[in-house]
Amino acid sequence: MYIDEVGDPGLHSLDDERHRYLSLTGVIIDLDHVSEFVHPQLESLKQQFFGNHHHPDSPIVLHRKELVNGVRPFESLRNDELREKFNATLLDFLLTADYQVATVVIDKVEHVERYRTWRFDPYHYCLAVLAERYVLWLDRRGQQGDVMAESRGGKEDMRLKKSFNLLFNTGTDYVGADKIQRTLSSSQLKVKKKDNNIAGLQLADLLAHPSFKNTLTKSSKSNTTVSNAFGAKIADILESKKYLRNASGKTLGWGAKILP
Repeated sequence: MYIDEVGDPGLHSLDDERHRYLSLTGVIIDLDHVSEFVHPQLESLKQQFFGNHHHPDSPIVLHRKELVNGVRPFESLRNDELREKFNATLLDFLLTADYQVATVVIDKVEHVERYRTWRFDPYHYCLAVLAERYVLWLDRRGQQGDVMAESRGGKEDMRLKKSFNLLFNTGTDYVGADKIQRTLSSSQLKVKKKDNNIAGLQLADLLAHPSFKNTLTKSSKSNTTVSNAFGAKIADILESKKYLRNASGKTLGWGAKILP
């Protein structure tokens, strides 16, 4: 499972809507599929649309924010016709690739109000709920898996690793440590920079923000809508095929979870 983060994990400036929510999105994908399909398809997409910048010795790494804003090395997307072609190609890839998604969003304002004397760290809370979904998904299939997150830098990386190790060793209120240790292949969270051209992290980056907005949209707590037509198309793909869901097909509470 590749994890991407949207928002701020801190409990400061909560009166600012930009700091109110934290979201973690996990993309579950088989490593053989990454090697055989996801990585080659993303490299082909980069070569097709940004070939003048893309080279094996200095590969382009896809970042959603830079793609949206059309900044170097994605300045060619300022051309409307080319952007339409790129969007269509990317949407086809997102629909065709074989992966599952879970997004957990925490409303930190409500979190602080509810737990005035005892609080989970928001990041650890989200990670615990996301890990529960992944572990249960693996357990139903009798499989093992690993987890990788994008590097945020020294202290932040240590916080991520410490949080993951705690989950591995103690479990959660709903999933015991024995099941976590049986299904996860390592007690250590892998933390890598997206600039290493890791296909799974780039896929998570492309999905995390639209999934965050879509999860808020599904919640009665927010009047948020998916901010643009392209993001809405990604959300439609997630809803139709990619979110984790229960036996009756429900995604809210499974692949799209609101906390607390």
